[in-house]
Amino acid sequence: MLEQLIQPAIQQDVEKALAEDIGSGDITAMLIPAEQHAEARVITREDAIVCGVEWVNAVFAKVDPDCKVEWKFKDGDQAHANDVLFTVSGRARSLLTAERTALNFLQTLSGVATQARQYANMVSHTKAKVLDTRKTLPGLRVAQKYAASCGGCRNHRIGLWDAFLIKENHIMACGSIHNAVEEAHRIAPGKPVEVEVETMEQLQEALSAGADIVMLDNFSIEQMAHAVVVNQGRAKLEASGGVTSETLAAIAETGVDFISIGGVTKHCRAIDLSMRLI
Repeated sequence: MLEQLIQPAIQQDVEKALAEDIGSGDITAMLIPAEQHAEARVITREDAIVCGVEWVNAVFAKVDPDCKVEWKFKDGDQAHANDVLFTVSGRARSLLTAERTALNFLQTLSGVATQARQYANMVSHTKAKVLDTRKTLPGLRVAQKYAASCGGCRNHRIGLWDAFLIKENHIMACGSIHNAVEEAHRIAPGKPVEVEVETMEQLQEALSAGADIVMLDNFSIEQMAHAVVVNQGRAKLEASGGVTSETLAAIAETGVDFISIGGVTKHCRAIDLSMRLI
C-alpha cells in the first residue's frame, strides 16, 4: 500500500519544500551569471544508510529540468564517511537554489533509515520485526515510513484509515473489547484489527474477541514471555511502550512478533552532508 503513495508524496513534499525555501526568488543565486554552469558533489561526513534518492532527483528536476544528477548509491545502501553520494551538474544558479531542499530530504530520510537499520540489526537473531509508528514529522508520513522500510524495519499502519488500533479510550467508549472488535469487523471487513491491552485479562478478552493483533502495552519481559505462551499463535503479538536500545533484544527474544518503536521516526538525527562545487 505504501508503494502506491510514494510518487504522489514525492511531488507534494518537493513542491511544498521548494515553495517555503525559494518564495519569491533566490536573490543570492542572482549574484551568479544566469548561464554559468557548474558541477557539484555531495559527500556524507558520517556512516549512513542512504535514503531519499527520488526526493533529491525531484528537487533538482523541479528547480531546473536541465540539471543532471548521477548517483553512486541507491536507497538502502550503506555509505561510509567521506563517500561521494552523488554528483550534479547544470546551471550554477539552479544547483545552489536546489541545494538546501535536496539535502534536507536526503539527510532526514537517511537519518531515519540509519536509525531503522540499527534497530533491525538488534533483533535479526529472532523472528521479531521492528515497526515504525505514526509519530512522524507532519507532512512527511510517507517519506519517513519509506525510509524506515529502507533501513530494514516494517511499517505499522500508515494512518487512521488502513487498519484499526483499538486503545483504552475506544474500549471505554464501546463498552468492552468484545464490542469494539465486533464493531470493527462490521464497519470494515478485512481490515486488520489490533487491540491494545494492559493486563493478561485484557489479552484473553482480545483473543476471545478475535483480534488479529494484540499490542502488549508496557508489559514486563516476563509478562511478554507469558503472553506468548497464552496466545498459542492465535494472534500476532506486538510489544510497545518504553522500548529502548538496551531492552530491544530481550523483548524480541520473548517470542513476540512485532516491536513498535516511535523513535524510528521521531528520534532520528539528520546525517551530516556537504555539497561542494568542483
